[in-house]
Amino acid sequence: MIYRIFRPLSAFALLLSGALAVAGEPADKATDARLRQALDSPSMGLKVDTVEKSVLPGIYEVQFSSGPVVYATAEGDYMILGDLFSVGESGYVNLTEKRRDGERLEKLATVDEKDMIIFSPEGETRARITVFTDVSCFYCQKLHKEVPELNKRGVEVRYLAYPRSGQGSAGFNQLVTAWCSENRQEALTRLKNKEAVPDKTCADNPVQAQYELGQQLGVRGTPALVTEQGTLVPGYQSADQLMVTLGLE
Repeated sequence: MIYRIFRPLSAFALLLSGALAVAGEPADKATDARLRQALDSPSMGLKVDTVEKSVLPGIYEVQFSSGPVVYATAEGDYMILGDLFSVGESGYVNLTEKRRDGERLEKLATVDEKDMIIFSPEGETRARITVFTDVSCFYCQKLHKEVPELNKRGVEVRYLAYPRSGQGSAGFNQLVTAWCSENRQEALTRLKNKEAVPDKTCADNPVQAQYELGQQLGVRGTPALVTEQGTLVPGYQSADQLMVTLGLE
């Protein structure tokens, strides 16, 4: 009988010196099958999506569908929940977060630009940020006031919907109104300025799908920004701060 033991790492991360094995390669078929059998847990809503080698010999990186990344022994009798860091001369590197960065980019690439509300610079586009937003969020409203300055400095802002209170809420319906309006930029701006906008609905609006996407990408509040490198930047930043974050100043 296999005993499954969770070891959460809430206060610290696993540290290692250098890459000790080849990461990112799929596990062999026997190990893959063994870990799926050991770690799948329908009662907890956990289903293994992928099993890959980690940088630690004998430890595998297991991605659950719509769930966390964990690190498990080859037999599946132990697994560690937490981020894996490498330690080098330049400092710590969060290897788990780098994996998430790649996954965010892959999933964002599936979103059609026509389903975004985009504010583009008139001149050269130096960077693009994808922003999960909610119209009733104070800091989303504050960030939106920075959009003209960001555009002026060459940053394109691409909005996706993230109604914090979920489907059927007032915020959800307001986002549907914005996405279903003929002039979506104007409608979103007016709603964030707390102006009255006639309710709109359309059968093909992407609000629920974008909300679910945000949850998959690790968004837990708004605004949440994703850079072109896949980095998730939670919370509000001013235009000046964002230019530094994006490496443009």
